[in-house]
Amino acid sequence: QVQLVESGGGLVQVGGSLRLSCAVSGRTLSYNTMGWFRQSPGKEREFVAAIGWSGSFTHYADSVKGRFTISRDVAKNTVILQMNSLKAEDTGVYYCAGRYGVITTSKDDYRDWGQGTQVTVSS
Repeated sequence: QVQLVESGGGLVQVGGSLRLSCAVSGRTLSYNTMGWFRQSPGKEREFVAAIGWSGSFTHYADSVKGRFTISRDVAKNTVILQMNSLKAEDTGVYYCAGRYGVITTSKDDYRDWGQGTQVTVSS
């Protein structure tokens, strides 16, 4: 059974940084694409960033461009989201997800999901 486990969330002040990690286990074939999404209370789950298998292709939501960096370690089956210059509006539960296919921004295209990790940015 596949498991995606996020870690690294927490409470940080505006302007601070956090590093989220997502470890994938139970799957011998690596996902082509790994993505990060987030959800705030009362809002839809929204796309944050995604990365292709080789790490050569990445895509970011406009709201996080220049502040967040996604990377992956294929050998360790782990994907990282480095978040810098955090803003209050970055607050939410962050989920990692995997899919077999090209990068997309739609949550409905992702097959498997982690349980999420809370990120709270205080002003």
